[in-house]
Amino acid sequence: MNTIEVSHIQKTFGTTQAVVDVSFNVERGEIFGLLGPNGAGKTTTIRMMLDIFKPDSGKVSILGGPMSEAKKARIGYLPEERGLYQDISLERCLLYLASLKGVTELDARTRLAAYLERFDLVGHKGKKVKELSKGMQQKAQLIATLLHRPELIVVDEPFAALDPLNVQLVKDVMLELRTQGVAIVMSTHQMHLVEELCDRILLINQGRDVLNGSLREVQRRFTGHAVLVSAQENLPALKGVREIVPHNNALKLILEDSTTPQEVFKALADCGVPVERFEIATPSLDEIFIQVVETGGDYG
Repeated sequence: MNTIEVSHIQKTFGTTQAVVDVSFNVERGEIFGLLGPNGAGKTTTIRMMLDIFKPDSGKVSILGGPMSEAKKARIGYLPEERGLYQDISLERCLLYLASLKGVTELDARTRLAAYLERFDLVGHKGKKVKELSKGMQQKAQLIATLLHRPELIVVDEPFAALDPLNVQLVKDVMLELRTQGVAIVMSTHQMHLVEELCDRILLINQGRDVLNGSLREVQRRFTGHAVLVSAQENLPALKGVREIVPHNNALKLILEDSTTPQEVFKALADCGVPVERFEIATPSLDEIFIQVVETGGDYG
């Protein structure tokens, strides 16, 4: 059974189609990346998934069926708009938020002590939330998302305001949760973190799902549009090569859509260029994201 099943959901606000016929599923024990440019419909999709908004049409099944009050206690949600109480102490705030999810005070205090230690916030638990730095507040919000041990976690920009050490810490926590069978939906603009963490991705553009699949499948789909070349002399002008850019002690040749790597290799050989290295370049998720959004195509 999938933790989340979203089928053909749509949402319109006035004359604006925010989400158009989006479908996907999220399995237990996977990290699923929900991606897209600003205004693409990601947040609206998340809100329909969590029953904050009702879809105009389509269906959402979460944890085995429709959303219910009981299921909300099994979900951890880190929204785009942070929701900590600013004028009370960090400890009191987090204990209160845990109680709203049905956690007993004893369990909440035990779990909170462990998280405060791990997130290096023990010395700040008596401070008012508003006295904490943005990075500390971000870590506190993450703790609030996790304290009730949810089966499903939905996080919107979980690495915002975090320094590299804390980014690594949050990555470690997410990977541990995945091994425990927790399903995680992550929305972020940091593509390198998506590459490191996500099992599968969905890219939404202009409200539509335009790219969906595992990272390996997605990269394979776009492989062949560039090659890496090292040669003992400067490369001549080559038909079908749109651009040549330096890339890690080699040259990256960006190919026209109608040009194949084999054609480029043959052209180099015909020109007598002594090639030391020639390999098909695997595109980064950043490159794929830009290509899909700029062309406006559907690669699903």
